[in-house]
Amino acid sequence: MSPTPKTLILELLSTLREGAMPVRVLVAGGELFGIAENSVRVTLARLHRSGLVERDRRARYRLGNAAAAVQRRVACWRRLDDRVRLWEGGWLAAHTAGVRPLPGRAARRRQTRGLRLLGFRELKPGLAVRPDNLAAPIQEIRAELQALGLAPGIPVFAVAHLDAHHEMQARRLWDAETLVDGYRASCEALRRSAARLGRLEQDEALVESFQLGGRVIRQLVLDPLLPEPIVAAKQRSALLSAMLRYDRLGRACWTGFLKRFDGPERRPGWAREQAA
Repeated sequence: MSPTPKTLILELLSTLREGAMPVRVLVAGGELFGIAENSVRVTLARLHRSGLVERDRRARYRLGNAAAAVQRRVACWRRLDDRVRLWEGGWLAAHTAGVRPLPGRAARRRQTRGLRLLGFRELKPGLAVRPDNLAAPIQEIRAELQALGLAPGIPVFAVAHLDAHHEMQARRLWDAETLVDGYRASCEALRRSAARLGRLEQDEALVESFQLGGRVIRQLVLDPLLPEPIVAAKQRSALLSAMLRYDRLGRACWTGFLKRFDGPERRPGWAREQAA
């Protein structure tokens, strides 16, 4: 699936280690996917007005503050296994009922997105839960949820035990079989693509590595990071290892592309703002 002008711009800018990216690089990237120059420039202007991108004095662009919280979340995909610990059977919960949401549909969407990004699912109306297997202390989890859009005043707390009925319901909130099937399918797609990238024309390799790498990164970033025995976590770790290897191949493809324009170097990875 080809990116939209918005997702393409945000994806390319999210790869910056430092500095900013010239418009000509974004335009050339758009051309790879059949996106017209005018569409890139119009979308840049809209993203700038919304605060998702910033522009320096030389009309180069970088991600803006409005994209920072999600970008931090996405950028840690390489350390996914470090985000979890052994599950001891407890749960984390966010109680949204009775708390006035932030005004506007966009704010409510951000709140829902933030909870889902951290793997929460609704157990009862107004009560979202996830296994308490995240490595970060609960204070950091609260802060991250709020940075992602959770309204102030919503309690986020640990639950040591659920009764047998709600425990069974909670474990069924995620489709573990589909998650594992997805890990395996993506591992195979990465393997096949890695085997043929070197035989493709440069532009074909750029497009394939961009699209497949982005899809798998989104899969990893949106993964609820469920523990054993809810899901076969070793399959998730296998996908992460496969993506780390593929990332090195994709980075090599894109480094050559950026050198055509004397543009900024692409760092390892394809951090995706639109993963949310």
